Amino acid sequence: DAVVDSIAPSIFGNETEKLALALQMFSGVRKDVEESRIRGDIHVLYIGDPGTAKSQLLNFVSDIMPRSTYTTGEGSSKVGLTGAAVQSDLGDGQWTVEAGALVLSDQGIACVDELDKLDKGTDALHSALEQQKVSIAKAGINTEMNARCGLLGAANPDYGRWDDYE
Repeated sequence: DAVVDSIAPSIFGNETEKLALALQMFSGVRKDVEESRIRGDIHVLYIGDPGTAKSQLLNFVSDIMPRSTYTTGEGSSKVGLTGAAVQSDLGDGQWTVEAGALVLSDQGIACVDELDKLDKGTDALHSALEQQKVSIAKAGINTEMNARCGLLGAANPDYGRWDDYE
């Protein structure tokens, strides 16, 4: 109760949502079972009417959690969330790999606000969150980067209002 009460104390109520945040921040435990590994990261998605403090909760987690990033789906793309091969600005033709939000949040939490406005990037999220790796094969660069993070997402319902019957 003390941990839940200390999460975003300026926001009244939302105890269930704050409990989910506490569980995500402390996370689960990775387990190695025979030849496979079970991830311990917890993913949380908040869907609610606009103005219900979803963004404030994401900002709070991003501020206090080490190795966390905050981005919005409106300003992000698939490449911005996972990673990209980019050509050097120096004009030498060299290519480098730039990490996206999920890779930068390795062993932390990636906070993605306005997840419903993310265009064509959800397919990259599925594999990155399940496999906990981001693969890049572009411009002669073949690499995998770790993305062992939990995803904290927030989205608005269709038509901007929650429908209990849908």
